[in-house]
Amino acid sequence: MNSSKLSKPDARINQLLAALPEADWPRWRDELEFVDLPLGHVLYEPGETITSMMFPTTAIVSMLYVMENGASAEIAVVGLEGLVGVSIFMGGESVPSRAVVQSAGEGFRVPAKFVKAEFDRSPAVMHLLLRFTQALITQMAQAGVCNRHHSIDQQLCRWLLLSWDRLKGDELLMTQELIANMLGVRREGVTEGALRLQEAGLIRYSRGRITILDRAGLEARTCECYKVVKHEYDRLLKPAVIV
Repeated sequence: MNSSKLSKPDARINQLLAALPEADWPRWRDELEFVDLPLGHVLYEPGETITSMMFPTTAIVSMLYVMENGASAEIAVVGLEGLVGVSIFMGGESVPSRAVVQSAGEGFRVPAKFVKAEFDRSPAVMHLLLRFTQALITQMAQAGVCNRHHSIDQQLCRWLLLSWDRLKGDELLMTQELIANMLGVRREGVTEGALRLQEAGLIRYSRGRITILDRAGLEARTCECYKVVKHEYDRLLKPAVIV
């Protein structure tokens, strides 16, 4: 993962960084470090102390719970709407999950020590980070319900919509094997589900590239879980973040 110091407005492609108060922004701008986030890059493993916070801009990061036998399932996905590393300001410093780049791109990171200081320094920063955390917790809880009660097709639609919301553009770079690992299902199930969505004219899938063709159709086909998560993000973050 390559990195370099930048002081560019591009960092504010990330909607949380864009929502920082102007009085606080100069301190954050000076600490931001630009990073490339290649597909499959692991930001942290279960139990590791998190030393920096990541703000994706064009990448998507998945948080996965990994079982003792190596099986995994996605519990949350983060893109330009948020950050990776809430345990830094929540006091835990480490988590029992893995964070891995599911769609290659870029982002910015800041040291954990700086984040802790800013969380204590600025009430506005504290409230912004806590609102995001509440939305993230909702996504995690809904993922558990969805994986237990809904079909692979519905889970796949939910996953595609959540991922698309966190990218600029309509194309995802993602292998079926990685999707299967994210959803905690067999690869064959993902293949069959993707073919059904393609035959319905909702997506186009070829050589690891998924293009969304009909968003309304995906929304109609998915379960209630997507709307629950989207509503909570909009309620907690949209007024302050998205222009």
